[in-house]
Amino acid sequence: MTLDMNNDWWRGAVIYQIYPRSYQDTNGDGIGDLGGITQRLPYVASLGVDAIWISPFFTSPMKDFGYDVSDYCDVDPMFGTLSDFDLLVETAHAHGVRVMIDLVLSHSSDQHPWFVESRASRDNPKADWYVWADPKLDGTPPTNWLSIFGGSAWQWDARREQYYLHNFLTSQPDLNFHNPDVQDALLDVVRFWLERGVDGFRLDTINFYVHDKELRSNPGLPVDQRDDRIAPRVNPYNHQDHLYDKNQPENIAFLERFRALLDEYPGKTAVGEVGDAQRGLEIMGEYTAGDNRVHMCYSFEMLSGKQPEADKVAQIMADVDDKAPEGWACWAYSNHDVVRHATRWDLTPAAQRAFTTLMMCLRGSVCIYQGEELGLPEADVAFEDLQDPYGIEFWPEFKGRDGCRTPMVWEKSNQNGGFTEGTPWLPVSSEHVNMCVAVQEEDPGALIHHYRRAIAFRHAHSALRQGDHDGVKHTGTVVHFQRSDGDETLFIAINLSGEPAVIDAPEGDWHQVGQELGSAAPGPDGKLHLGPWQPALALKK
Repeated sequence: MTLDMNNDWWRGAVIYQIYPRSYQDTNGDGIGDLGGITQRLPYVASLGVDAIWISPFFTSPMKDFGYDVSDYCDVDPMFGTLSDFDLLVETAHAHGVRVMIDLVLSHSSDQHPWFVESRASRDNPKADWYVWADPKLDGTPPTNWLSIFGGSAWQWDARREQYYLHNFLTSQPDLNFHNPDVQDALLDVVRFWLERGVDGFRLDTINFYVHDKELRSNPGLPVDQRDDRIAPRVNPYNHQDHLYDKNQPENIAFLERFRALLDEYPGKTAVGEVGDAQRGLEIMGEYTAGDNRVHMCYSFEMLSGKQPEADKVAQIMADVDDKAPEGWACWAYSNHDVVRHATRWDLTPAAQRAFTTLMMCLRGSVCIYQGEELGLPEADVAFEDLQDPYGIEFWPEFKGRDGCRTPMVWEKSNQNGGFTEGTPWLPVSSEHVNMCVAVQEEDPGALIHHYRRAIAFRHAHSALRQGDHDGVKHTGTVVHFQRSDGDETLFIAINLSGEPAVIDAPEGDWHQVGQELGSAAPGPDGKLHLGPWQPALALKK
């Protein structure tokens, strides 16, 4: 296989997220590694995806499992070496799969040499590389900003007798993007990986890069306006309107510098993670507008706790059309930070198929998370087995992210599902082992085959990959819309309900497609009679 040389390959792409600690272990230490990803690339390619996104594998003390970087330009030994990464890229490209990596630019580890130097004094060359501030007169932090991981976003440092900002763990100090030297250093990191052949980046917490230079405190949020999509309900982070600790207008200038660098390397792309419950779609619209910022933004609208019914899906897509008319979304139901959607939405196998079909038909690009194609539910991880500091902090009301991060299951040959010959860093769910890849490959009716068919259906129609839509609507429990690109127009209707539904067939001359996805044909009365969770897919003649 060869790579598609279209520079706009990202538009409508299907991206497969790999959490490297949990994908495949090759050396028996119980932790997945880059060699394991390389070993499993034939499987990844068999799904038909366009690219993989690999969560952080950089050198790190692993306080937040790689999202606390101590060397941006090297591989942590637990994952392998730079040579292992080079082989991974080469092998992926040979299989027609592009490689995107997760860049954590908003903050580093407190063990990064930059921070070690910065905290040493107030007058060293990197003294202003992080966000430092004097206390208030009474010794309290300079603002009321809160950390997503709980408590104040400010940590006292006795060396400088100042506070430093950390939007996440205290061991993850925020870099100061108001300093142009910091921006230059981070863009050098981007260039380092572009030179190694990566095809793009997932930008972690893209809207957290820049803080309010005046250090103004956030206003409070009334109870009825609080939203738990970004932080769990029990976290007081939700009690603020985050006007000043993130989402600052100066961020646009940095993103334009970032995009200009990417454009020096044809065919490279970026998807930004927008972590904001109040203005997420507006920010997505700002960050993806035109052709000089990021290509796509990863939105939280489909990562909600409640299963989106037909009216909600229609509203989300209408909001995108309204708030991000020039933008390009990247949709996901699951990732390494949220409860797996099979459990979060309490989906039956038929419902999982319907939502998969829907995702592959929506305007935008798509991220699917490892194991999602198997329909894996959230794993139950006992408190004594927890690794995630987030879950340990808020247990038991919030159990953290370990339940979605347990190892991938490949076969039933051992209790670890073929992930490792050692002791896995998180226990492998026995329920997952019975849903492993090898078992599903042998079952023609298994979910994995539906994912392959749905991805192939998307790739077969340019209208689904890159076309416009006529506005997503709903009739009762049925979502319906048309997608068009050039001479191709597709009609899509999906019943997001466990009960039958009837809607009018589209006007004009159409023929049924997508029979492999269970597509319904119009009845003799000219209407579409949809069974529970059934789609109707038609191509205009």
